[in-house]
Amino acid sequence: MSENGLIHGADGCHRCWWCGEDPLYNLYHDKEWGRPVTDDRCLFEKICLEGFQSGLSWITILRKRENFRKAFDGFDFAKIAKYTQKDVERLVLDAGIIRHRGKIESTINNAARAIDMKQEFGSLAAYFWSWEPQADTRPAAFDFATIKTMGKTDASLALSKDLKKRGWSFVGPTTVYAFMQAMGMVNDHIDGCHCRSDIERARKGFKRPLAA
Repeated sequence: MSENGLIHGADGCHRCWWCGEDPLYNLYHDKEWGRPVTDDRCLFEKICLEGFQSGLSWITILRKRENFRKAFDGFDFAKIAKYTQKDVERLVLDAGIIRHRGKIESTINNAARAIDMKQEFGSLAAYFWSWEPQADTRPAAFDFATIKTMGKTDASLALSKDLKKRGWSFVGPTTVYAFMQAMGMVNDHIDGCHCRSDIERARKGFKRPLAA
């Protein structure tokens, strides 16, 4: 990694330091991270997996993501909300995922809260995008030093507080900011990364969902 936080890949592309040289991580960085998402199932998956990631590395979650999808019915929150204690015990024994009872139970709880949210706002997307930070609250530059200080922000603190008030769990401000980054609510690709300008264009052309 260079001093400016960029990695020069074998393909000639400059990428954010955190994705290293792992091909799977590079693909996630290039094609997914930071690109605007409106699909409710995908949003629910992302916020749940960010919760499972807490205390671990993201590449660990990424390598197990397909296992998570199989174990949790594709993160269909209408199905997950109906899980019983029998499902909890099944998931605790599933070596393909992170076998953390608290996080598993949290996912089931959050599925029920997601249903409530969809009924109130029309979609999870409408709710989450309503928390997009205003442009004038964002840094003027996205250099390595700036990004490294942004483990959580005022926006993620506020969203985390509201989610907790609504009964969600494992949604602390650091987890929530990682979710905001992943779903494209903010573009935190570092200056010089080959994805940054492309995602800026995608965000400018993106139609934000509105509450019903």
